[in-house]
Amino acid sequence: MAFTLDPELAAVLQALAEQGDPAPPPERDDWRTLRARGVASMRWMASLLPAYPSGYPLVKASSHKVRSGGGAEILVRWYERAGSAPGSAVVYAHGGGMVAGSVDLYDAVVAGYVQATGVPFLSVDYRLAPDGATGTGPVEDVFAALSWLGGQAAALKVDPRRIAVMGDSAGGGLAAGVAILARDRGVPLAHQALLYPMLDDRNLTPDPRLTPYVAWTWDDNWTGWHALLGTAFGTDDVPEVAAPARVATVEGLAPAYVEVGELDIFRAEAVGYAQRLAEADIPAELHVHGGAIHEYDRLAPASRLGRRAMEDRKRVISSL
Repeated sequence: MAFTLDPELAAVLQALAEQGDPAPPPERDDWRTLRARGVASMRWMASLLPAYPSGYPLVKASSHKVRSGGGAEILVRWYERAGSAPGSAVVYAHGGGMVAGSVDLYDAVVAGYVQATGVPFLSVDYRLAPDGATGTGPVEDVFAALSWLGGQAAALKVDPRRIAVMGDSAGGGLAAGVAILARDRGVPLAHQALLYPMLDDRNLTPDPRLTPYVAWTWDDNWTGWHALLGTAFGTDDVPEVAAPARVATVEGLAPAYVEVGELDIFRAEAVGYAQRLAEADIPAELHVHGGAIHEYDRLAPASRLGRRAMEDRKRVISSL
């Protein structure tokens, strides 16, 4: 049976195609071009949301520096809604295929969650591969932010037992890796929310049925994973916290919310990960959105798909 692209997404993609000739896809392993394209795409998607900070009048943000592994200093940004102190909080890791993205590019995304739910967020400017960090460097950055938040919990009016980790795409993979580190290091974690997560470095073989629809390609995936893993790429030396689909056991991991599009190359790995959690009797809520490509919610935030996904996410965040 053939797949069908959601009509609202199809209209957006058609409009983009009519704006001019698309640039040729980057060559495999050309992470610089992939980064440049990712940044341009994130800026365009941010323009579809209310501008930050004017569009989020109740949300205040403050930036801090956190010490990560090897002494690296990373930026984190704390967002909170005026008059709201629910006691819970979320650590957020942005997308970007491991090679692109920043806290600044996700200001409107994160502020939107905070304004909608009243739950404060800590957004993490983790180091990017391959020039910023490789291997477990990015996931250690996000874990350092989680640890910092736990240490600042009293001052920020947060219950350390009610902190979740969340991320989209590459950030979803990092969030899953942080959940593994939290379990292994005895750090409390209330939930993990994984939005079309990048979990498995072995996902490199194109599916001809999906090929006409994919926004993040298998060549892109090769480039992102190779940038992160370097010489370990494709071997048994890949750390499981860097590619969480490789984790030996999911026993003891935090409850999860997992969301992915039907037309996303990450579909199988996201569904498989949620299934492993469920088989281990870990609460796992899974959504596979029909007709949806990668980042469908960012491409068409006002679409029925985008609004439905946002309602589910707000429900999960508000329940912490």
